[in-house]
Amino acid sequence: MKKLSTIVGLLAFIILIACSSSNQADSAYANATQNSNEISGDDSTNRSSLSVGLSIFKRSLIQDRNNAVPNDKYVQPLKRAQLDALGNESVYVVKLGHSSILMKVYGKYWLIDPMFSERASPVSFVGPKRFEAAAISIEDLPKVDKVFISHNHYDHLDNDTIEFLSNDTTLFYVPEGVDENLASMGVSKANIQTFVWWQEVDFIDNSDYNNREFTVAFTPSQHFSGRTLWDKNDTLWGSWVFLLDEYKLYFSGDTGYFDGFKIIGEKYGPFDVSFMENGAYDDLWKTIHMFPAQTVQAHQDLKAKVLIPIHNSTFDLASHEWDEPLNEILKISQEKKVTLSTPRFGEIIDLKKPIFTEHWWK
Repeated sequence: MKKLSTIVGLLAFIILIACSSSNQADSAYANATQNSNEISGDDSTNRSSLSVGLSIFKRSLIQDRNNAVPNDKYVQPLKRAQLDALGNESVYVVKLGHSSILMKVYGKYWLIDPMFSERASPVSFVGPKRFEAAAISIEDLPKVDKVFISHNHYDHLDNDTIEFLSNDTTLFYVPEGVDENLASMGVSKANIQTFVWWQEVDFIDNSDYNNREFTVAFTPSQHFSGRTLWDKNDTLWGSWVFLLDEYKLYFSGDTGYFDGFKIIGEKYGPFDVSFMENGAYDDLWKTIHMFPAQTVQAHQDLKAKVLIPIHNSTFDLASHEWDEPLNEILKISQEKKVTLSTPRFGEIIDLKKPIFTEHWWK
């Protein structure tokens, strides 16, 4: 019965998510790049998603899998008091799980792709389940000033999380079209700003302890969007660039490898840290998720100094072993002489010294 339930849930999830990709990607790319002809879409992302979904389902029936989930607990619990104790004269970053990142930016708290629910799914009773809870409970979060969303897939845009974060003061920065998703979750449209690729926003921090100017840019990625069978690529997707006084950060969101990394690196780099997708890859969807070697190459294209992998070790979203992405990127980074930092979920990263060398998954 458990096996049957798993198969039914997997099929439902595959059809729901995979069918969101369609040939409408061309129009979405065209809309995003109407003011720039530097980047175009990859037609290979538009092949039949239903056939891909059915291939995944067939493989799930016949494939014996080992090491799909970890046997031990690896998340380092994070408490509110630890965040409160941090100073206001630097930028601190914490990986919370999957691609969710909490930043303390000179005293103000920002979230990227927050996802605190147990499942990455439109329903609570079926779909990919977390290996462990997020490093900090959503109830224990400090007041969040800004939230940035890369795209509207369920592992990056979570209903319950957004509903909890919605209030009169928290501001949301999202791809074009995702404002409608947030409005349906209770976020006031007055608190949402939408972006197309290459659009920038400037912030001036005039608080008592700061007098700094920041720039955040929404930049391209090679992916797709959709939350139902009826909103195929109706909303945009992308990556984020954070120019935070003396620090430059890049957040990849979900993406396949493409020439846009070089263009972003030329325009905004070199970056101090790149937070790069590294996990949930497969030959069946190789144009919309990167393999570890491509992640390392993208990091180099961006002219980034320190690579911190994200999008792994939280959900079982592909057929590889749960720790394969980390093992592979460690090996490739060493071969390419790339500085890799592998903090646990919940470890506080001070950007003055962002390198963590513990291979905690081994």
